[in-house]
Formats: sequence, C-alpha cells, structure tokens
Amino acid sequence: MTYKNIYLKKGKEESLRRYHPWVFSGAIARMDEDIQEGEVVRVLDHSGNFLAVGHFQQGTIMVRVLSFSDVVIDASFWSDRLQRAYEVRKALSLQRDDNNTFRLVHGEGDFMPGLVVDCYGDTAVMQAHSVGIHCERRVIAEQLVKVAEGHIRNVYYKSETTLTARVAQQMENQFLVGEGDTDVAMENGLCFHVDWLKGQKTGFFVDQRENRSLLEHYAKGRAVLNMFCYTGGFSFYAMRGGARLVHSVDSSAKAIELTNANVQLNFPDDNRHKAFCDDAFKFLNQAEDTYDLIILDPPAFAKHRGALHNALKGYTRLNARAFEIIQPGGILFTFSCSQVVSKDQFRMAVFTAAAQSGRRVRILHQLHQPADHPINIYHPEGEYLKGLVLYVE
Repeated sequence: MTYKNIYLKKGKEESLRRYHPWVFSGAIARMDEDIQEGEVVRVLDHSGNFLAVGHFQQGTIMVRVLSFSDVVIDASFWSDRLQRAYEVRKALSLQRDDNNTFRLVHGEGDFMPGLVVDCYGDTAVMQAHSVGIHCERRVIAEQLVKVAEGHIRNVYYKSETTLTARVAQQMENQFLVGEGDTDVAMENGLCFHVDWLKGQKTGFFVDQRENRSLLEHYAKGRAVLNMFCYTGGFSFYAMRGGARLVHSVDSSAKAIELTNANVQLNFPDDNRHKAFCDDAFKFLNQAEDTYDLIILDPPAFAKHRGALHNALKGYTRLNARAFEIIQPGGILFTFSCSQVVSKDQFRMAVFTAAAQSGRRVRILHQLHQPADHPINIYHPEGEYLKGLVLYVE
C-alpha cells in the first residue's frame, strides 16, 4: 500500500529518532496534496529519509505515530498490537474470578496512540481520541474479539465526547460487535453498574482500582467523606473495609443515582451510607469536622497548559479545606488526574494547603496510575494520575 508523505523541517526529526510518538504542526515543512484527516501517512525527514508511519489529523498534534518501521497498517497490524497488550494484562493477572475490570489498551502506553479500551466483564468499551482510530474502529473491534480468547463478546464504541466536533456530529455511540446484556462488572470482588452509554470516560474510573483497594485497609471504624464520588468506587470499598459511616458527594444527580445503586448492589439496606448531590466546594465549606478519612478525587482541573495556574490554586483551596475539617489522626487521600499538572506541582499545591492549615502532616503513600495504564518510556506525558495519602495530626 502506498501512503502519502509528510516532510519535516530540518532538525525537527530528533524527537522521532528518540521514539516520541507525536509530530507537532510546527515541525512540518510540507506534505503531499489532499491528505485527509484520519489517513495513514509516512513521515520523512527534510532529506526524504523514512522516520515513521501514523495517523494524520489537523491540530497541534498532526501525526500520532503507529510504527517507526515502514509497515502497512492493516488488520494484522492491529491484531499484533492488541495481542501484545492482552499478554501484558494476562501477566498482571487482571482477569480473575473476583475481577473482570481492567484497561486493555492505554493509548501511547500500548503503542496505539489515540485508542483506549476498558474491559467490563465480556464487554469492551472502546474510545477513540483521534480521527485515525475512529476510521479504523471496526477492524480494531473485530481484532479485539479475536485476541481475547473468548473473554470479550461485545465491543461498545463510545467516542462522541473525545473526537473533534465535526466528526462527533457524524457518529453515534454504538455496539460494533454484539450487544451487552448486563451493565454489572466486578472489581476485586465488588460489583458495580457501568454506565458506558452516558457515563464519563468509558463508564468507570478503572485507573483507581489499586488506590481504592489501599483505602479499604484504612477504612475500619472511620467516618469517610468521598468527594467527587462519581459512581461511588471509593465508597463501597470503604464500606467493605469496615467504615462506620460513608458520605458520598457529587454534583451530578446521575452519579449519585449510580452511587446509591452500587452501594445497594454490594451492601443492601446498609444505613452506614448516605449520598449528597451538591457542589464540592459548597459541601466542604458547610461540612463539620466529623470525618477522619477524606477522599479528594476531582475531575481534571487543567485540561491544557493555559489553565495550569488556576488549577493549582483550585487544588490548594480544595485541600486546604480538607485539612481544616479532618479530625486529628485523620487520613486524606488526595489526587490529580490533570496531565499538565506535574507530580511536583501537585505536591507543592498540597504542601501549601497543609502549611496554611498549620497541621502536622505526614506522607504515607505516593500514588499513581496502575500497571494496566502503562507509560511508554519515550512518552512521559502518559503519566497523568498522581496522588498522596496523608496522615494529619
């Protein structure tokens, strides 16, 4: 197959020679005519030497590299990449009798930029973050089912909120393979409803699995406040851990409905839990100092570098209020999922909040994304989730 070519400016090939998987618009000198969004292109240096092959898209990132070898991007390519990703998950023992929830494909971390696949039982939810992946969605879905050894029967495509507006207007979320007959999945022995139809991301925040498990070990006898609870993941882990009460807070009525349904699924008629549909800062400002375990897991405060300053102020303000109300001997789980916020910047925001409160604070754990959200060593931008577990005197 003959692909059209994109030529880089002199000296702009160095990042590709270091295997970074993005080509930025400012690096491009010229390109062949009539290249369409989503098309596979070859990237050449200023002298015409091959560098990479990838998906073209208008924007700041104009090529997402699929291979640094001059290969054809076809069904066998996707089969090989998906098989390699699946072998990693098998090595991590994520598919067990007590767990059928995990991320199968994590974009650049699995050398498939623009593609995310989360597994919930026998349903895989696929999300495209590039037009190129959108164009290849059906062949990817077919290969997913083939490589998963019978564990995946359904593939649901959910990309309306992750693609450009022009493309999103022309598509709809839908099953590409099969049709899921249940929305209940299992994580570490706990069951939960997955809203892959209308929920955030792919329907559940799979990246907090190990951090939820850690929280369970700290929950016994504690009064727990789960802020930005979404569908209540931290809440029902806290309940299994023996918390004496759990309050879940989210501004979305749908999220609160799912939280209550998930608690009921695991702990029917358990009066230790109560959910509140409220703005997080408003709830915290009115909260009393009755909690001795608080989870702060907000949505991304900064989705681009221009919002970084305000995001750091937001993290400081949020954590400062938590330090004000948490009981002596309390434990704070605090997170940032903003990719543009570095670990050091987040830690400084939390440090500033602690200093403002005057409390004595110890770091017990420094948290990050789990192994099924791997980071491509050549793409450090893939490290997005960071968290701290703090002991507050």
